[in-house]
Amino acid sequence: MDPLHAVAMGVLQGATEFLPVSSSGHLVLIPYLLGWPIPSVAFDALVHWGTLLAVLAYFRSELISLAKAWFRSITGGERSYQAYLSWLIVLSTVPGAVAGVVLGDFFEALFSSPRQVSIALIGTALLLVLAELGLKPRKSMERLSWLNALFIGLFQALAITPGISRSGATITAGILAGLSREEAARFSFLLSVPIIFGAGLKEVLDLTLAGELWSQWFILFAGFASALTSGYLSITFLLSFVKRRRLYAFAIYCLALGFLGLILS
Repeated sequence: MDPLHAVAMGVLQGATEFLPVSSSGHLVLIPYLLGWPIPSVAFDALVHWGTLLAVLAYFRSELISLAKAWFRSITGGERSYQAYLSWLIVLSTVPGAVAGVVLGDFFEALFSSPRQVSIALIGTALLLVLAELGLKPRKSMERLSWLNALFIGLFQALAITPGISRSGATITAGILAGLSREEAARFSFLLSVPIIFGAGLKEVLDLTLAGELWSQWFILFAGFASALTSGYLSITFLLSFVKRRRLYAFAIYCLALGFLGLILS
């Protein structure tokens, strides 16, 4: 992979990680359609951590407050809203973590099938339409129940499938649980922190021990930096977008890309 491809793939990862259009689907289909080399495991791990740093930077104050409240809830029994929300995020993370461990090889195999990814992208489009049809906001994040959090977590587990957007699935689940688009998007972004961190940690450690992170440091840094920048901008854009507009535009895009992938694969 040359530096130009690294930047392009980093921008693609950063933007599509948070927009409800499936980053995994794009990282499979775009290289396939354009004849680009498949990104290495090292590159994939680094661009995911670029998006992790983007969400940490954007929500830094809120995440610090949540982390402090979570720690105090363990050590001192704190019962604040932030402590409650932090435990909801932990609970929502469990289904995805279990699915990743138990079914990781199955989902990994799907990355080699552009046709299956295309079908999953069409599934993402249907989820976004379902979100709009079910939009009846009744509550804010502090009124989410444990069952609501588990429900959103199950949708996040579904999004391990390449082509199913993690943000699209969790925003849909949040809306069906009674949140507004904006509140569902915010919860989705907060929920992304542990799952992206966990997904990238093992790869980064393994690659560091193997010395692969240093053999192509410039390519990896280019992808990391571009993913960080585009990820931060996409968070800003989506939170502004969902205040005023519906999700149908993203559904149409996923539908079009999915059918294009089916035709060309």
